[in-house]
Amino acid sequence: MSSILLEPSSAPTGRVATTRTVLMCRPEHFTVSYRINPWMHPHVPTDTALAVRQWEELYRIYRDLGFEVHLVDPIPGLPDMVYAANGGFVLDNIAYGASFQYAERQPEGPAYMEWFRANGFDVAEPANVNEGEGDFLLVGDVILAGTGFRSAGDSHGEVARLFGREVLTLTLVDPAFYHLDTAIAVLDPTPGAEDIAYLPKAFDAASRAALEARFPDAILVSDEDAAVLGLNSFSDGANVVIASRATGFERQLRERGYNPIGVDLSELLLGGGGVKCCTLELRR
Repeated sequence: MSSILLEPSSAPTGRVATTRTVLMCRPEHFTVSYRINPWMHPHVPTDTALAVRQWEELYRIYRDLGFEVHLVDPIPGLPDMVYAANGGFVLDNIAYGASFQYAERQPEGPAYMEWFRANGFDVAEPANVNEGEGDFLLVGDVILAGTGFRSAGDSHGEVARLFGREVLTLTLVDPAFYHLDTAIAVLDPTPGAEDIAYLPKAFDAASRAALEARFPDAILVSDEDAAVLGLNSFSDGANVVIASRATGFERQLRERGYNPIGVDLSELLLGGGGVKCCTLELRR
């Protein structure tokens, strides 16, 4: 898949790119030393230098797209801190902090909240277990909220009260897709033009019915593309950065008028993360 970017004048018809502001964390300490999801196998060697090079390509793509990219300092002993999306959910200049389920990741919550405070966000400390934008996705005026493996259902009510938005609870049932952002890609969050892609088998029957009713024209992604975390992507409304191995999803995006940009994050996939996992959107 090509990573050549489209010039603004040749952007796909009907698709409008909007500059994003994101937070990332360089994977200087990346490794897989414990197992908290089905992707992680501590006995399989990891290559930190390769993870850094792959991450730097994602960083370069975002800069080429004109994104404002902020960086949080990596902390030794927190190898999953590279998955910045899990560090919180930021909307209306309010940063709802993360409270991780597993002890190995719990120190990340305070580290991200410290960064939010230092950078002018109003921080809301969580009362319930949640893993940030891993399980909370803004689509139009609705917050899609995942539960079943990581974030607790009580956090959904907390988010609804905090942001004053409708929250749609979706229950994940496949352990390989343990965060919502591994099973749903937000392609266009613009109110009135909402567009998503998702993997139906990742959800229970009630959640599938809710998604079908609210997004009848959504892209349904194949098991093969989902298995390389193709849905763990990030879009500016016209350009969609995706896993380079998700070739079927690439074709579907082009047919829908988007410009897919492939990136290889295979090393970070060993920890169970992809493009979106490395990307936390900052909404002032």
